[in-house]
Amino acid sequence: MTFFKSLLLAIFATLFLTYVLGVSFLELLNVNVYMDGELIEPLKAIGVSAVATVVLVLIALAIVLSVFGSLIFIGLLIVGSLAMFAVGVFWPVLLIAVIIWFVTRNKSRTKDKAQYT
Repeated sequence: MTFFKSLLLAIFATLFLTYVLGVSFLELLNVNVYMDGELIEPLKAIGVSAVATVVLVLIALAIVLSVFGSLIFIGLLIVGSLAMFAVGVFWPVLLIAVIIWFVTRNKSRTKDKAQYT
């Protein structure tokens, strides 16, 4: 499941559960919500609070992803630059090690295995 599909399903589930549980909660406790002196019907009160909550969660998600994303990006840049520096400094040693490995590897052992298979 992709990230955005999961996000949309989570938003839909949040709105649905908020509506179902919110209306029952308002009716159970006999809570009335007033704005500007007017009584707001329970569906609108729950809908407005659910939409506001979802918007705040999306804003928090964007902030968290951008902060941690940039920290991860900076960390990967540091690790990559250290790796490139190490390869740049030690490339002659690595080249000699690869040449020695190619020259000294046991070729007869690989030929023996090929005969038995």
